[in-house]
Amino acid sequence: MNSSYAMLIVMIVVIGGMMWWQSKKAKQQQAEKQDFRRNLKPGTEVITIGQVIGKVVEVDEQYEEIVIDSEGSKLRFGFNAIAREYVRPAYVSDDEVDENGNPLQQEEADEAPANDEAGQEPIDTTVAENDSQSDSAEGNNTETETK
Repeated sequence: MNSSYAMLIVMIVVIGGMMWWQSKKAKQQQAEKQDFRRNLKPGTEVITIGQVIGKVVEVDEQYEEIVIDSEGSKLRFGFNAIAREYVRPAYVSDDEVDENGNPLQQEEADEAPANDEAGQEPIDTTVAENDSQSDSAEGNNTETETK
């Protein structure tokens, strides 16, 4: 009976500790967001919770409003609508990675555009040789159409 009470007390302490830690973490994140929003300056690129991207034009701390310019359109938002500072992600072309997403070696990446520049795909000569051999073996001298 004593071991079950001890186990219950340990479980209550663990659950209480987890709740306290989550609360502390949430308060810290909230304080960081408030600090970020209060320190916004014109020219900073931001993204809103609605995924609108633009540069800060004006910050009104009295009314907790911010004006951003998005592609020439000025929009006014409340501070709480600003999610974070926007950093454009790096773009990697499919030609720069293999089928597993690993970067290609420089030599392989240089070879790929060479075929594309000619505008033609490499011709598989083994098929053409086999066709011509079978045509000559049959005594058939007809030409095959090329596309």
